Amino acid sequence: MRCEIESSGFRLACALSRPAGPDPARRGLVLCHGFPAGPGGARTSAQTYPELADRLAADTGWTVLTFNFRGTGTSEGDFSLGGWLDDLRAAIDHLLLVEGVSGVWLAGSSTGGALAICQAAEDERVRGVATLAAPADFAGWAADPEQFLDHARQVGVVRDPAFPADFASWARELAEIRPVAAAGKIPPRPLLIVHGADDETVPLDDARILADAAQDEVELRVLGEAGHRLRHDPRAVALLIGWMERQTAL
Repeated sequence: MRCEIESSGFRLACALSRPAGPDPARRGLVLCHGFPAGPGGARTSAQTYPELADRLAADTGWTVLTFNFRGTGTSEGDFSLGGWLDDLRAAIDHLLLVEGVSGVWLAGSSTGGALAICQAAEDERVRGVATLAAPADFAGWAADPEQFLDHARQVGVVRDPAFPADFASWARELAEIRPVAAAGKIPPRPLLIVHGADDETVPLDDARILADAAQDEVELRVLGEAGHRLRHDPRAVALLIGWMERQTAL
């Protein structure tokens, strides 16, 4: 079911998947996409995520919400890392208002997974986190924020030529928002980290760094001969489904 979320005055496109049956699911998952790739990639971001959400809902009996972060798809606004965290918080708020949902977990790919770790660290409403190909930090972006802003314009996630109004603050978030600094705050809540051994975008070392930061209270799964786009890998989806089915906290 298509829906809409309000976040900091922006309208975000979302889709809600509910399992079949008369009883509403008590467990809810917010499913987050990553940073868009390629020229104009923001327009098509997360196009396959509603289909994945439907699969997860059907196979696990959970209610699954997926959405477009600001600046992607038909969602309003322009990309900032702090803004995307606000969007994720708004998505959690939205899912907890859905009838029957009394517990929320997070799952995300790449940047979406990294931000899921950051949000969960500061939000006790989140019962657990699963990531696919998540970076340990955004140091590469922070090292040259001017170049990264140019890249963000090229892929279409920054649309307003006057954005950001405060470049220094926008750039500072790239350095200050660090999943590796947040991962240790998640345990004893469950944390699943899935990474491809041949990830060409986020090195496998990032997964190990995140796992180490969680002080071994983590399930790390490395998929052989797998690249970055794990949501299209049946093994990664199976791991996510299995992890969801093992969650018992409400």
